[in-house]
Amino acid sequence: MFYYLNGEITLMDDSLAVVDCGGVGYACHTTAYTLSKLHIGQPAKLYTYCNIREDAFDIFGFSSREELRCFELLLGVTGVGPKAAIAILSAASPERFTLAIMTQDERTLTAAQGIGKKLAQRIILELKDKMGAVSEVDFSGSSAASVPTAGSSLALAQAALAELGYSSAEIGAALKGIETEGKSTEDIVKQCLRAMVMR
Repeated sequence: MFYYLNGEITLMDDSLAVVDCGGVGYACHTTAYTLSKLHIGQPAKLYTYCNIREDAFDIFGFSSREELRCFELLLGVTGVGPKAAIAILSAASPERFTLAIMTQDERTLTAAQGIGKKLAQRIILELKDKMGAVSEVDFSGSSAASVPTAGSSLALAQAALAELGYSSAEIGAALKGIETEGKSTEDIVKQCLRAMVMR
């Protein structure tokens, strides 16, 4: 229904941000990750997901399309509702969540409030095929010299960025000038995302 809301942040509370758009305040349920990027009195754009039921009309807002996509993927998992999805994405950034699924890291998921081991295992089981393995990601846009070893931090970072919706050309351009040797996967992903924003 709404693709995004663009306006001034007028109120922030636990898991909630209110966006004023043309004098109307839209209450958006959101994650700690998104809240950390918002400031009261400052403009912001939140990408939205509307959950409409007979007794409710809930809007969920996210600071990036990547986080919205992760939220939608989680809602497709049996037994995961909006509350659990928000909890998981509050405990892990979109890139960390993506890496957790691809590396089958249960601990990252169980760090979220109310997420037990069995549910974490189900999330990984149902999403790993949708996200694809590292070996399935197409790095053909990269030069031969820059093709990483499967399972390396660089390979995982490239796979995570591809899963977040970036093309191989965008990833290759972001990696230029970034020192990756000895860096963790998460650090490489963060540097690439920063480089993409700066372009």
